[in-house]
Amino acid sequence: MSQVAFLQPVGKREQTKVQNRQAILDAAREVFSELGYETATVRDIIRRTELAAGTFYNYYRSKEEVFAALADDGARRFAPILKSIRAQSHADFEVFVRRALEAYFAFLADEHENWEASRPPDEPHLHVRGETPEMTAVFNEVRDAMQEAIAGRKGPVSDPDYMAAACIAVAREVGDKMLERRPIDTRGAAEFATAMILNGLKGLPKAQG
Repeated sequence: MSQVAFLQPVGKREQTKVQNRQAILDAAREVFSELGYETATVRDIIRRTELAAGTFYNYYRSKEEVFAALADDGARRFAPILKSIRAQSHADFEVFVRRALEAYFAFLADEHENWEASRPPDEPHLHVRGETPEMTAVFNEVRDAMQEAIAGRKGPVSDPDYMAAACIAVAREVGDKMLERRPIDTRGAAEFATAMILNGLKGLPKAQG
């Protein structure tokens, strides 16, 4: 029999990879939530899947990589939400900022509520800093919204990279603090962050009509 007959079709092979990776991430969410990040081990994660240890290490080298992948997964799923908000805001800067922050804090609360409820207080939140393609996509979506607002004379005239970085930084820091509180107040966090960003940007030059 030809050796080719033993090979999986490319589509099937790629589908298996996606399924295995998702199984690992789903198991990691459960393990980190129940045991805490510091206590959890790679072995704990593997035991929650039907995968062999060797299969796990084909995808991730450590629990730190799995932790980072969970953050990337969240960024990947939030990016299309942000894109939709940008399309509906019609280059109106203030509308975009307000709606994006409301959506972000609601998304963050949904992602982290179970994790936060069970983790020890000295452990990190389930997201990381750094540059990955998924996080870059979110940054680019925010920056492009700034550029559209500037071009449409509906926002402050300033460096869109700086403005996007500032907005994301405020959202992250307020989000971290929001997750430390019980009950989680997404509305209060969104109102505060929106006021901070919009009022802070009032000091920037305005578009000349």
